[in-house]
Amino acid sequence: MFKFLLFLLLFMFSLSNFAQKETETTRILFIFDASKSMFGHFGGKPKIDIAQRLLSEAVDSLKNMPNVELALRVYGNRSPITPGNQDCEDTHLEVPFGPENVPQIKTVLKTTYPKGTTPIARSLEATINDFTPCSNCRNVVVLITDGIEACDGDPCAIARAMRKNKIFLKPFVIGLGVLEEYKKHFYCIGNFYDAKDENSFKTVLGLVLEEALNSTSVQVDLLNVDGESKETNVNMTLYEAHTGKVKYNFYHTMNYKGIPDTLSIDPSIKYNIQVHTLPEVWKENVELIAGQHNIIPIETPQGSIELKLSEGRMRELKFMVREEGECEVVNVQSFKDKVNYIVGTYDVEILTLPRIKMTVDVEQSKNVLLQIPAPGIVSFKNPGKGFGSIYQKVEGKMNLLYSFLPDAVTKTVELQPGKYLYVFRGENRQRAFYTVEKDFTIISGKSTIVQL
Repeated sequence: MFKFLLFLLLFMFSLSNFAQKETETTRILFIFDASKSMFGHFGGKPKIDIAQRLLSEAVDSLKNMPNVELALRVYGNRSPITPGNQDCEDTHLEVPFGPENVPQIKTVLKTTYPKGTTPIARSLEATINDFTPCSNCRNVVVLITDGIEACDGDPCAIARAMRKNKIFLKPFVIGLGVLEEYKKHFYCIGNFYDAKDENSFKTVLGLVLEEALNSTSVQVDLLNVDGESKETNVNMTLYEAHTGKVKYNFYHTMNYKGIPDTLSIDPSIKYNIQVHTLPEVWKENVELIAGQHNIIPIETPQGSIELKLSEGRMRELKFMVREEGECEVVNVQSFKDKVNYIVGTYDVEILTLPRIKMTVDVEQSKNVLLQIPAPGIVSFKNPGKGFGSIYQKVEGKMNLLYSFLPDAVTKTVELQPGKYLYVFRGENRQRAFYTVEKDFTIISGKSTIVQL
């Protein structure tokens, strides 16, 4: 009986914990910059107008979302800057967390008038009282600003201390046209997003809120041959494993610390991941653990292949790349491009006349440089329109390289250096013995005329 009661208690406790996790509340505190600089223009419009309108639209979209609470802190909106004086205490929780407070937030945003300075550190520190005690809440800060700390505070130190004491998650910082030299001051605060115009601000705000509402995060480590997460700058497609439907496309990138960027995706789905390397790499049936940071390692070691002419130049040249011994073409690469490939052995076919074939080994982080001589140009001066073809003798056999239709008297072709044979018969010559042939030689970068 005791064992049964113990089992029942443990079962009820686990149900309680499950229910508690299911009903976790996400509290999002917006810290809004109303300093005087917000009167500056952003794509031809005042920053304050754009920020007020788009943030109002964003909070309005969240008002009926279950288990989500919002609050608004504003700085720089009450005390104007005067010569030699700025109020570094001008930061206020204008709308605290509470039910059905979205209309109040929108009203405050609409009536906010930029006046003062930029006390970012003081605003972050004040959030310790903005988030009231809660045993089952995720606290998120979204800072929207167009400038750096203007008082004597250290926003980075404050943010670290608040995270250490579990006051809030790593803040999201959205910069509105922040100067390039100022951006470095935000990376230490939290996840920094740079918005350069109205459209990018709207996009970034949506991404930030999506990530804020999703407690599950994902990091894809693209591994080199040493198992290090060093590969990047390649698109990844995430499919729903069950249906094959495309769910997300993410171009892999590294953050300022050299760590793969964090993604927020639906944790309830099992994924097949297609990494669009050359050739592509798949990882299938990937399951995520909800509410945690998931790291997905995928082996994608890469080197590169590049084609150059040893001399001269060429307007257009391509070559085909296949995995060794395979028929399927991995890529058709253009002359002068440097393209990454998964480490391995490849058959390369350069589309010159005649074609040049070789096998190359692509090694980690190394570039295979293919060098070939520049072609020469041959012009055929025929006695009239007719049928012509170019051959090369290889081990005593005539290999056809190129054929002409009888549409012009003069023909011009680019050929690699070497010895060739030209065979021609006039269109109106109805007897085979009118066929003529002529040997000629091509020199790299030189022009040759074949006169019949």
